[in-house]
Amino acid sequence: MTLDRFYPIFDTPAWIARMLPLGVRLVQLRIKDRPDDKLRTMIAESQALCRQHGAVLVVNDYWQAAIDLGCDWLHLGQEDLDEADLPAIRKAGLKLGVSTHDDDELERVLAIDPDYVALGPVYPTILKKMKWHQQGLPRVTEWKARVGDIPLVAIGGMSVERAQGAFDAGADIVSAVTDITLNADPEARVRDWIEVTR
Repeated sequence: MTLDRFYPIFDTPAWIARMLPLGVRLVQLRIKDRPDDKLRTMIAESQALCRQHGAVLVVNDYWQAAIDLGCDWLHLGQEDLDEADLPAIRKAGLKLGVSTHDDDELERVLAIDPDYVALGPVYPTILKKMKWHQQGLPRVTEWKARVGDIPLVAIGGMSVERAQGAFDAGADIVSAVTDITLNADPEARVRDWIEVTR
């Protein structure tokens, strides 16, 4: 299955419900700091919405909940990778995407045969404090050469205007968060994203 080239990330099912009718086909649910029961409800709701619209839901971090709720895709950061039960994740048939920021992390991730590799932040990002400065487009090209046929996701400071540059540098997929959620008209922004990525 080929993943869509546009990969927005949202923190609530409400955002997902709002954007799926516009044609979003690949979306990540990234929830922080919620009690477990609330978390599972949010994942289940997002999964149902995505199935209804024929879209792919990627659950960030909560691998046990993703297994229990019969999800299809999981995204792990490097810290999550330390605690995750990879054999259980694979046994459940979950496909796995992983964040990378430097050479050591990339080597570590390639050793577990991921279903996509994310590189970030390509540009400066306001979303979270990171110890890595912007990677830049040459790094995207280098990463693509190293991951080969594995889909490469460019993330961090991405915008509609920067998407084509990331694709030209070798990214297969471009991921966006604040470019949509902080936009005055998120729906219009998503339509623009779909236009430049398809």
